[in-house]
Amino acid sequence: MNRIIGIDYGRKRVGIAVSDPLRIFASALETVHSAKIIEYLKSYTAKENVERFVVGYPMNLNNRPAEAARDVDVFLKLLAKHFPQIPVTLEDERFTSRMAMMAMIEGGVRKSERREKGAVDKVSAALILQTYLDRTRQEEQPKSL
Repeated sequence: MNRIIGIDYGRKRVGIAVSDPLRIFASALETVHSAKIIEYLKSYTAKENVERFVVGYPMNLNNRPAEAARDVDVFLKLLAKHFPQIPVTLEDERFTSRMAMMAMIEGGVRKSERREKGAVDKVSAALILQTYLDRTRQEEQPKSL
């Protein structure tokens, strides 16, 4: 089965997560420097069948795009240029970094490991992707009366 890639794009680093083949759960995969993300995704998609990218989109509490959304918009254009055959879904990424840090604390990740610059980014990508997977699974469920 095809996989879905979750992306938490940042100006310096990009967190990457991937779904399992059945698209039930998301796993943190990697943190990549922003300048190398397209190269990384090309390498990954050459080895694995990817059916969709789910990109975290930064929003403010008033439901308007945050300032960081400009960087994501530039990245989205690059994705469309290099991967025109793979659809992109935007997923609200509000609070994902905070939730990622809390999940790492609750999971027993040592403080020194939590300080690693890319650790939170890839866990954030997994949270973004898991939100998408859960929502689409709910939408596919038949409605009961």
